[in-house]
Amino acid sequence: MNFLLESLLTLFLSLYYILEALVLLVVPVRRKNVSGEIVLVTGAGSGVGRLVALEFARRHATLVLWDINEEGNKETARQARERGASRVYTYTCDCSKRTSVYEVADKVKREVGDVSILINNAGIVTGKNFIDSPDTMLEKTMEVNSLAHFWTYKAFLPAMIASNHGHLVSIASSAGLFPVNGLADYCSSKFAAVGFAESVALELLVAGKNGVKTTIVCPFFICTGMFDGCKTKWPHLLPILDPNYVAKKIMDAILREQILLIMPRSLYFLFALKNLLPTKLGILLGHYFGVFDIMENFRGRVKKD
Repeated sequence: MNFLLESLLTLFLSLYYILEALVLLVVPVRRKNVSGEIVLVTGAGSGVGRLVALEFARRHATLVLWDINEEGNKETARQARERGASRVYTYTCDCSKRTSVYEVADKVKREVGDVSILINNAGIVTGKNFIDSPDTMLEKTMEVNSLAHFWTYKAFLPAMIASNHGHLVSIASSAGLFPVNGLADYCSSKFAAVGFAESVALELLVAGKNGVKTTIVCPFFICTGMFDGCKTKWPHLLPILDPNYVAKKIMDAILREQILLIMPRSLYFLFALKNLLPTKLGILLGHYFGVFDIMENFRGRVKKD
């Protein structure tokens, strides 16, 4: 194809895709059916992981629940059965360890079958300035929040590619799009998770595996206890999110096969500004919106005795 024809085609398709995106803003998209799909959720023992698992339970999916907290995982399984999950399996897995991920993944494939929807949700936070963070916690943050995604993809993506059917979901964070004072290791791990998920999605696209869908979720701070103590200067513009709301939005994004979900909506605008404005103006607005002070009163989830 010569240069002129290629340029005209690109222009035409660009206009078409813009129009399509505008139409989809007002026209409801048909949701897919996940009944009977084998859905694996990491970090399913509490918080958003549990709530997303329960959303799938209501839609009669087969659930595979992973968590390092065995009791929390069992409680999620109990609630999932009450809400209609066709089958529920629980596995204790330390997602920070590659060998643990591979060993448990092999058990899942033997005992349940090939996972068709993978939700990488497990995460941890140190909540300290970088220089004050113990080396072990820095390593653990990267292992759980980003490297674990490598190992779960390695374990379950080949079957999805072979059947050209599946869905990869990365529960990342707005901290994977914006730097946050006091969250250097957490931001690094979430930036890595976002970049990894986008890159693998591109590999699938180039390989023609359009049956394997991808969704990246980047929410602001969620009121689950993980970021207990964090406050926002402008709660109407940047609210601390309700976990039930977040779970429902994630579920809807998966059913609609939405590629990127950012919450709240105001962050779409702020993300665009971040990439357009001069750095000094961005810092000024960061001060204005209170972004640099969000972690000032951070306590995190209190461990029970």
